[in-house]
Amino acid sequence: MSDERPDGVESYEHPAGGWDALKAVAKTLKHQQIVAQGSATLLKANQPEGFDCPGCAWPDPKHTSSFEFCENGAKAITWESTARRVAPEFFGEHTVSELWEWTDHKLEDQGRLTHPLKYDSATDKYEAIDWDDAFNLIGAELNKLVSPDEAEFYTSGRASNEAAFLYQLFVRAYGTNNFPDCSNMCHEATSVGLPLSLGVGKGTVTLEDFDRADAIFSFGHNPGTNHPRMMTTLHEASRRGVPIVVFNPLKERALERFAAPQNPVEMVTLSSTRIASAYHQVRTGGDLAALKGLMKLIFERDAADLAAGGEGVLDRAFIAEHTVGIDGLKEDLAKASWADILGVSGLTMEALNSAVDVYLNARNVILCYGMGITQHANGTANVQQLANFLMLRGNVGRPGAGLCPLRGHSNVQGDRTVGITEIPNKALIDGMERAFGFRPSDKKGHNAIESIEAIAAGRSKALICLGGNLAVAMSDPDVTFEAMRKLDLAVHIATKLNRSHLLTAKTSIILPCLGRTDLDTQASGPQAVTVEDSMSMVHASRGFLKPPSEFLKSEPAIIAGIAKATLGARYGIDWNGLVANYDRIRDKIEVVFPDFHEFNSRVRGRGGFRLDVPASYRVWKTASGKANFLVAPGLDEDPRLKNPTTLVLTTLRSHDQYNTTVYGLDDRYRGIFGRRDVIFMNSRDLAERGLRDGDRIDIRSAAGDGSGKTVIGFTAVEYNIPAGSVAGYYPEMNAVIALDHYDRKSGTPSYKGVPVVIAKSGIQAAA
Repeated sequence: MSDERPDGVESYEHPAGGWDALKAVAKTLKHQQIVAQGSATLLKANQPEGFDCPGCAWPDPKHTSSFEFCENGAKAITWESTARRVAPEFFGEHTVSELWEWTDHKLEDQGRLTHPLKYDSATDKYEAIDWDDAFNLIGAELNKLVSPDEAEFYTSGRASNEAAFLYQLFVRAYGTNNFPDCSNMCHEATSVGLPLSLGVGKGTVTLEDFDRADAIFSFGHNPGTNHPRMMTTLHEASRRGVPIVVFNPLKERALERFAAPQNPVEMVTLSSTRIASAYHQVRTGGDLAALKGLMKLIFERDAADLAAGGEGVLDRAFIAEHTVGIDGLKEDLAKASWADILGVSGLTMEALNSAVDVYLNARNVILCYGMGITQHANGTANVQQLANFLMLRGNVGRPGAGLCPLRGHSNVQGDRTVGITEIPNKALIDGMERAFGFRPSDKKGHNAIESIEAIAAGRSKALICLGGNLAVAMSDPDVTFEAMRKLDLAVHIATKLNRSHLLTAKTSIILPCLGRTDLDTQASGPQAVTVEDSMSMVHASRGFLKPPSEFLKSEPAIIAGIAKATLGARYGIDWNGLVANYDRIRDKIEVVFPDFHEFNSRVRGRGGFRLDVPASYRVWKTASGKANFLVAPGLDEDPRLKNPTTLVLTTLRSHDQYNTTVYGLDDRYRGIFGRRDVIFMNSRDLAERGLRDGDRIDIRSAAGDGSGKTVIGFTAVEYNIPAGSVAGYYPEMNAVIALDHYDRKSGTPSYKGVPVVIAKSGIQAAA
């Protein structure tokens, strides 16, 4: 690697966290012009009488910590509670065409929306509109449709349980199950895969289980950026000697070493704690092969131990009593050759053996995984093989052991729990009839990809988005953007401006809503909402800041307003009464979903309550009544990856980013500053293509119907990444991900396993 690096590329040697994290928080507070208010706001984050941080879904330690926020959580909070405002005057000064040329960062950085807005195509500007006029216009447009199935209703995982439940009530009363959801793009492979394996589509562990774990395995995630409060848990585990074995293509700094800002010794001494005891850089797309290699070794060790007169290394009692299907798994693993396993995974036999040593020496193992596992064409199979791996030693359904899917949005799991699903089951339909007196349709609706396909084909003509930035989050912007512009109606319920709002339909409306930090006052007084974290804990969140504008409404109030204008008195639903006191919404949730029994009283207890997860105590809600070992034939995610000219692209979030929200242009831990137009590449891959660190390159898709989709003029950055793998930032790299490149079982786009061809660009930097 040359000493002279490309502009904005530096060597960053500090640990994750530490003083640099505190400096970043201070910088963010200053930039958002809320230094005094912001400090007070942060101290209420994740507190019993405060609000739930919108930054991630990691649970709170008994919800009682006095200092329970992190750098990226602070960015999320200050981004929302900013003093900056986007009033109607802003749109008077800027056309939509002009705003389209702005960066995504600049759009959201303008501040909080203050008034409901309607797009005027004659002036190419958004203009203020009264709430009642906006609701009536939306209702009229929805009622014009030939069928309710011509409308799509998107949900972001930042919506509360109360808002999500009210939303699905409205949509099902309207007559469709078209529920594209942000979970379709992240952990749908978990929601689809785990019920077949374990009978539940959620994690099986609690935060307290980490205190009892003897080993932690980590697959495909970067906690320092995407769920940073997890670092406290990993930091504590490492310091008490728990081995943490990581499988990830890139060496993420937070998984290497971390300085806890809450630890005065580390802060004063500028020291840090090693996190990963072993770091295995699996080739992108090689997770299935790596998992099969680990399990094949376990079976070989078991056979050797039995032959030597031992009892074997499998948990035979657990397997006999609680599982079915192990013979099929064993047969499948026997077919996989070691040469293929090592070649596809990119790992050595020594690495796999060392990981198995840790696994077999531990009594209780927790396995954590993120979107590096799920966002693949074989994401569902990946998740099920993780379950297989744990079940071989009975590491499910006992204290200190189990699966821990790492969710992103703070309530993406809760949205699903309270009914946001395009495939309603009988229990949900029965519950809705019990609570509201009408029986919703059981017809399968659209997921995210199916929604875009329907809009592009003209089968769907209306889109309502409860938060989020759907167009930017989706793969294939060529198709997605063009489709959005064909809509008759587009409605966005949002706190800030984003690019999806600029893809105007015949009728486009932006409805500004309260954020998580804002005081929500309804007819009965101040309200609390609830969220479910990634470990099935449900707790209350209470905003306290004065809202940015008197014209804002809460998400439940906006949903109720649209519902009344669209449905009138249909089914006798008391929309006004439900919004007047959110306890009434929770009462209805309890009727529909019995797991929420005594919802209002339990959520008022300190720390809230945990929803039932039967697999946590070895009750398996599967068709067989047992946990199922499931087979995933073969090792390859995509046969095109075998082409020697093809590289595998994985998309990444920068450290200055949360999903599609870009807080700034730095990615500190990876040494990238002031830019995002980079592709991380292995030195060998560069050399084989006649490229050098800093060259301009073009990236062309080799997947699906997107073959030929190209991003041009990016900069190659030599990086420690496995040969054959490359990485670039999301959502910029969505441009090379075809809409039809997704997991057929779950519908999850393959954001982290994209076959691409890279060549030197005709666009080169000035000398």
